Amino acid sequence: MRKSPRHRSGPGTQRSVYQIKVILLHSRPPIWRQLQLESSVTLDRLHDTLQMVMGWTNSHLHGFRLPQPSQRGTRRRLLPIESADEKATRLDELLRRPKHWLVYDYDFGDSWEHEVLLEEIRPRPSSTRLPMVLAGRGACPPEDVGGLPGYYHFLEAIKDPNHPEHEDMLEWAGRDFDPAAFDVQEVNRAFHGGWGRRRPDA
Repeated sequence: MRKSPRHRSGPGTQRSVYQIKVILLHSRPPIWRQLQLESSVTLDRLHDTLQMVMGWTNSHLHGFRLPQPSQRGTRRRLLPIESADEKATRLDELLRRPKHWLVYDYDFGDSWEHEVLLEEIRPRPSSTRLPMVLAGRGACPPEDVGGLPGYYHFLEAIKDPNHPEHEDMLEWAGRDFDPAAFDVQEVNRAFHGGWGRRRPDA
């Protein structure tokens, strides 16, 4: 297991804003969010942020993985960060310049993998309220749907009134489920209401 790095000074360690893009890997069409947050946010707080911005309910375990430099002829490895380190490890210790990235895993059964990509580093204006969602696309899949294969099966079922599971799936997920829906302002209102809504990790 990877130990948390010692803090080092660098472009992300001062009072800065990180603009990141969070992409649900392998989703088609892509499900993604773009947001700004404190560069010094710890990984446990980043977990809270990602849960809310994506739309998950924090009902499962999670983890972070960081890419390691690859040697010639070998694939780049992703090493896990120990869960005990999340309260002590800051995002700007891991993502130090634009194009750096890490992976956020949620629900090890359904295996939702998210790429967290640093797009820009900006000075923080004193009036900025963070986190702040800038844009996004696509609804969060329902919890326990069975990963991306299960989600695609679910979408086929709810779109086809003749599908044998059509009614069951609509009843399970809610008849108002819209796979294209994402409301930036709704998530920002939830953020500005404060932390602590989805803290327990089961």
